[in-house]
Amino acid sequence: MRFVWFLTAALLFTVQGAAAQESLPAYQVERTSVHTVTSAQNGRTYDLYVKLPPGYADPKNVGRRYGVLYLTDGDYTFQVASGITRLAHSQKRLDEFILVGLPTAKGENGMESRRRDLTPWADPDLPSPSGGAQAYLDFLVKEAMPLVEKTYRIDPARRTLVGQSYGGLFGLWVLFTQPQHFSSYILTSPSIWYKDYALRTLEADYAKGHKDLRASVYMTTGSFEAAKPGDKRYNQRRDMVADQQDMAKHLRARKYPGLQVMSEVSQGTYHETTFPVGLIQGMQWLYPAP
Repeated sequence: MRFVWFLTAALLFTVQGAAAQESLPAYQVERTSVHTVTSAQNGRTYDLYVKLPPGYADPKNVGRRYGVLYLTDGDYTFQVASGITRLAHSQKRLDEFILVGLPTAKGENGMESRRRDLTPWADPDLPSPSGGAQAYLDFLVKEAMPLVEKTYRIDPARRTLVGQSYGGLFGLWVLFTQPQHFSSYILTSPSIWYKDYALRTLEADYAKGHKDLRASVYMTTGSFEAAKPGDKRYNQRRDMVADQQDMAKHLRARKYPGLQVMSEVSQGTYHETTFPVGLIQGMQWLYPAP
């Protein structure tokens, strides 16, 4: 009987606990909204997460237009950016800007969605479709960005594209193919190695046909993303630190009048932990406090 009583009590406690959790309100992030768009470009549905800075609703700022950060992998990066800017904006350590998170397609596996949307070239060796970057950029430029910039007071001359890993690959590809869409980039742990370093050829091809590249580019990769076989803290094959440094070296050697490049190594971070550090540094470089 004691055993039966114990089981009954445990079950009641579990049910009551679950019911209490269901009745609690969800945590809400201030000054945020969600727009849902079904793309005419690729037929997929995406959410757009938007967060406004503290001064946006102040009557004295009614005529002000703000810079904007478009964050790929928005399921993760938007949360990080929201937390990072909360204190920095309230204490005026950064110039105010609007955040727009770009999550993966609704109803899809997140890794498969980003692998398709953020890679410029198809790679048959990957476990799911790839090479959909142009269709995704078309969605951003023709649908997502016009919606956001019609709804909010955004300065289209101050657009920043943010990307981590495949998102960094996507950002560099945009820089070398359609640089008119963004004035600046924050790219962490960019997958420059993708498709046998096709980005290097793309960069060289751009240089052959252009005398300028107007953009500010911040890049960083974690120190543990260098290659040291045998040391499990580091990459075993791919030296992403050297890849980034090589890309920065080539860009600087072009001596484009309108290009600024900041290339750093984030000490003590891995591929999975570099983004928050790089985002902070990139924001401080591009959006210093007035």
